[in-house]
Amino acid sequence: MCVEPVGVGMAAAAAAAVVSYCKPSPFIGQFPSSFGKSVSSQSIEISMQASGITALFWGSKKSQPLVSSLGDFTLTGSATEGVIENQARDKKISVSVLSSIMEVSSHEWDACTLDVTGPEKYNPFLTHGFLSSLEETGCAVKETGWMPSHIVAKDESENILGVVPLYLKSHSYGEFVFDHSWADAYYSFGSRYYPKFQCCVPFTPVTGPRILIRNTSFKDQVFDIIVSALKDLTAKAQVSSLHITFPSETEWHKLKDKGFLKRIGMQYHWKNRNYKSFDEFLMDMKQSKRKNIRQERKKISARNLTMKRLRGYEIKADHWDSFYKFYRNTTDNKWGSPYLTRDFFHEMGSKMGDQVLLVAAEEGDELVAGALNLIGGDTLFGRLWGCHPQVYYPSLHFEACYYQAIEAAIELNLSTVEAGAQGEHKIQRGYLPVTTYSCHYFMDKGFRKAIEEFLVRESSQVRLVMKLLHDSGPFKEGIH
Repeated sequence: MCVEPVGVGMAAAAAAAVVSYCKPSPFIGQFPSSFGKSVSSQSIEISMQASGITALFWGSKKSQPLVSSLGDFTLTGSATEGVIENQARDKKISVSVLSSIMEVSSHEWDACTLDVTGPEKYNPFLTHGFLSSLEETGCAVKETGWMPSHIVAKDESENILGVVPLYLKSHSYGEFVFDHSWADAYYSFGSRYYPKFQCCVPFTPVTGPRILIRNTSFKDQVFDIIVSALKDLTAKAQVSSLHITFPSETEWHKLKDKGFLKRIGMQYHWKNRNYKSFDEFLMDMKQSKRKNIRQERKKISARNLTMKRLRGYEIKADHWDSFYKFYRNTTDNKWGSPYLTRDFFHEMGSKMGDQVLLVAAEEGDELVAGALNLIGGDTLFGRLWGCHPQVYYPSLHFEACYYQAIEAAIELNLSTVEAGAQGEHKIQRGYLPVTTYSCHYFMDKGFRKAIEEFLVRESSQVRLVMKLLHDSGPFKEGIH
């Protein structure tokens, strides 16, 4: 990687990043027109003699999976009685990179996930079933710019102590934490931003732990070892950066001390205040907002649309085929290209079972729209929406994505509905701003310094916007 010296160039890189987030902005001045210029993509070859890793990426006719040992580590101290392991002193841990999640059993991966979240915060997107569905159906694979490079930590008996969903990426699509202008600025000053490492759930802006560790008495040491291995991998691979997006708030704070920059964002979530019915929820709303929601819901019955909430075995192959068409209608109109394949929905639905909730809108016997949700320990995660391309149904999007989700959360006694990224229109429908988190580790010290300064200003702006939105929220005074 070509490293740009500290100075004006790196300050400009931060300025380009500011421009991308929200403009106009009081923090933005005037910058040369060269900032943010695009650079043609190139084939990338990485050779890592020191660690024995050789990988050929995008544009090469030959390729090898990025698989290697990241080293052996020794734990210190002793374990506490009553926990899974015996003495931790002199316990050896090996850390490796895997080219597919299929190299780890679903039982072992999910044990790490469940230990770190607990049943009450169970997150279906972190499971082997969801992540393997993305790989097996060609969604999160090398050919789409998502090369699986998952981290696994094992003890001397081959017991898995921790895993991390990690990808080597050739672009910034499907992440929902936007760094395109960071890449442009990097290229503008002669450096290469891609490939980069991305620790995340592909195509899914859902907050949750990213470093998934078994609940042992030495789990904090395992966490530190894995983070150190991630940073070493970033350096040895000669990539620009490592990004951990939508981690838990706890991880976000801990990673600052490990050299990561902290970034915040914003989403809109609905909170269940022990409601017994949708009408009870409406009574907490301001009169004008309550009236608007009722009018929107009446439009659904006026069109003779029937809303159904389907789970598990109730969702048939025909439902998934129809939903894929609806999903394509949305992506074709909004983004231009789909991230997910038809097979993904079938595979994911089969593996996830009752964790899947499909809101279906029917006109007569015909399915005309749908909204995909996943059910977690205390949260309903709203993910994708689509409708029949030939017909327009007023307010159906709000009904399928927001109101049906609220009804389902009340029925299932869930505390939260996460309705995905962006969309201020969610506020007047009861979804309020919450903070999301990301962590960023840069190899270039100059670029890191410039981005750090930008993130301080950006964070202040995000917090101000969130306060303003809360102060003008849809609920009666005293309800937050």
